[in-house]
Amino acid sequence: MAFICLIFTVSCSQSNDYFKIEGSFRGMNQGELYIYGTHGSHKLDTIGLQKGEFEYRIPLEDTLTFVLMFPNFSELPVFAVPGATIKIEGDATHLKETQIKGTDDNKEMTAFRLQTSQMTPPEVNKAAAQFIKDHPTSPVSRYIFDRYFIRTQDADYQLAHEMAEVMRLANPEDEGLALLSRQVEGLKINQKGLKIPTFSAKDINGNSVSSADLNAKANIITLWASWNYESMALQNLLNRLKGKYGDDLKIISVCLDANLKECKRIVGRDSIKWSTVCDGQMWETPILQKTGLTYLPDNIVIDQQGKIIARTLNYQKMTDKLKELLE
Repeated sequence: MAFICLIFTVSCSQSNDYFKIEGSFRGMNQGELYIYGTHGSHKLDTIGLQKGEFEYRIPLEDTLTFVLMFPNFSELPVFAVPGATIKIEGDATHLKETQIKGTDDNKEMTAFRLQTSQMTPPEVNKAAAQFIKDHPTSPVSRYIFDRYFIRTQDADYQLAHEMAEVMRLANPEDEGLALLSRQVEGLKINQKGLKIPTFSAKDINGNSVSSADLNAKANIITLWASWNYESMALQNLLNRLKGKYGDDLKIISVCLDANLKECKRIVGRDSIKWSTVCDGQMWETPILQKTGLTYLPDNIVIDQQGKIIARTLNYQKMTDKLKELLE
């Protein structure tokens, strides 16, 4: 969780107004990649691969962090600097070993990725925390924080808040990090036993959906994507259980697909009757920050009073929990 070079018509013509990526991947002759800016800084684009190579050029006025997402939905962060050119070389079958050269930030991220490629998840988290402590002002730390302390199963929001504070204190003038620290503090209110925070959004048909709609005996917010098998299996399970329990069960789905048309196709194909939110922003979808859904697949089970009674249930535990609540 291959991409096509777009032509941008811009007024600026100086070479330092642009950021350029030159890349090549063995084992990936042609195809498309997605590229998007983190935290809504740049809309989703595509980059095309031809004979294993691609080139991407974009006007840029400030440093930004981009994410390349591959056909298998692995992701690769890229740290952009106006006027810089970076080179990416890798093997499509060993993406963790991809080399990115051209700026210090990309070299640091490459070193971290190679260092942790064979580590267990607890070891990676420990290395991630140490990196943030050692490099609190680096944009690499901001990406590592998001990837390993927020967008992860069973996120430890207390530790996440500590890491956010490390970065905030090292960057006292950065209003974005001050906001981030407050947001992470807010995520702690999404834990089991607490009330679901209020939220609202538009579903794929333009209808309003909100936390106020979740007023049945059992209510679920679920996160899925067409490219994640486990989340699709849970989606199909919930569809069957909705048929069984009727109005006693209410569901709101959030789809991470970048393509709204594909999301609508799957919802129609599977005869999903409840509201589905899909705005094409993937992990930047605002409802995720509100609800603390940070992992794929992820879900929240809420009782009739709006209290969170379970989180991140697998197929069998979801079946058991709804049976407990509704039978």
